[in-house]
Amino acid sequence: MSFSDSLPAPGSASSSESGPRAVLRHDARLQWAVTLLIIAIAVSTVRPVGVSGRGLAVVALLVVNSVALLGRHLPLDVPRRVALVWLTAGVVAAAALLEVSNSGSGYLFAYFLVGHAGYRLPLRPALAVAALSSLLCGAVFYFYVGPDHQVLTWTFGLSTGVPVVAGILGRGRQQAVEARLQAAESAERAARAEARTVVLTERGRIARDVHDVLAHSLAGINMHLELADALMDTGDLEKVRAAHNKAQSLVRESLKQAQWTVHALREDSLPLLESLTAMIESSGHREVLTVTGTVRELPAQVTQNVLRIAQEALTNAGRHAPGAEVAVELTFDADSTSLAVRNGPATGEATAGVGSGMGLIGMRERVALLGGTLTAGPLTEGPDRGGWQVEAVIRG
Repeated sequence: MSFSDSLPAPGSASSSESGPRAVLRHDARLQWAVTLLIIAIAVSTVRPVGVSGRGLAVVALLVVNSVALLGRHLPLDVPRRVALVWLTAGVVAAAALLEVSNSGSGYLFAYFLVGHAGYRLPLRPALAVAALSSLLCGAVFYFYVGPDHQVLTWTFGLSTGVPVVAGILGRGRQQAVEARLQAAESAERAARAEARTVVLTERGRIARDVHDVLAHSLAGINMHLELADALMDTGDLEKVRAAHNKAQSLVRESLKQAQWTVHALREDSLPLLESLTAMIESSGHREVLTVTGTVRELPAQVTQNVLRIAQEALTNAGRHAPGAEVAVELTFDADSTSLAVRNGPATGEATAGVGSGMGLIGMRERVALLGGTLTAGPLTEGPDRGGWQVEAVIRG
């Protein structure tokens, strides 16, 4: 029988599958049953019992010992000084009960009180209570049997202090379980924080995708529809029709980009090279892709972001440099993958005021998430002088 508010043993049902919180649970009803059983055994066996003289002293000490033993069920946050005083008084009362009684199992009080001292008190006070119990109970037994049985006397006395070991071990096991619980809670908090980070990252990615697909096109559509509405009052149907046709063109472009976005986000999307080739052709350019190095399969996240960067760069080239020649270079190095989208100077009228200013920011964020770098700026030399180039370098 345990001498403390024991926890389930390691390997039991509550310490394996059910997790740390279940390990901390103990059967309070069993603990109460043990306490009441000890009191019942003592009341039924300790003699003499009466209303005067020695019998009254036995009754009074039985009550004191019972109250001290019931203190096992007090919360563990009771101040240690209070616990030390009550357990010390209980041990003294247990030894006194052995002195005034003629028979019975009153010594059980000493055993269980010392065991609980080991469980509830720090090491030194617990050992002091155990030593006091051994000394008092040994001395009481010595006066009963006399000096001729010293070995038996002190063996019994010392045995009343042994349960402190069970209590100390029980407390150590509880501390270990609490440490496991705290570690599990810390891991759970870290997992929740990581999950929140993932959610926020995903929200940012979705925001970039929404921008890349809709922001430019919707802004352009709105501008041309407003222009058509304003031109209605002038009666210039040709200009109205041109603005309307431009708005329709932007709608078709937006739908096409939305299709590519959904395609890039699908788990079963095409490999990077095939997807990039189809995207370039759908933007109205052919045979402008140059591939250098050994083509290899990239992680899905890298493929998706490279496609989105290419889509944004091609969209910007078509919007800000209409009619310009476009060149796309995909380079597979040993430890990195590079994508460069370059366009020459515009040969047609650029669409003014359509962009939201977030396209380049979104591309930089995508590359940063992959641990790469992005450079973008005008071309000041070479055949494409006066044009623009975007280059993303991604590790892996």
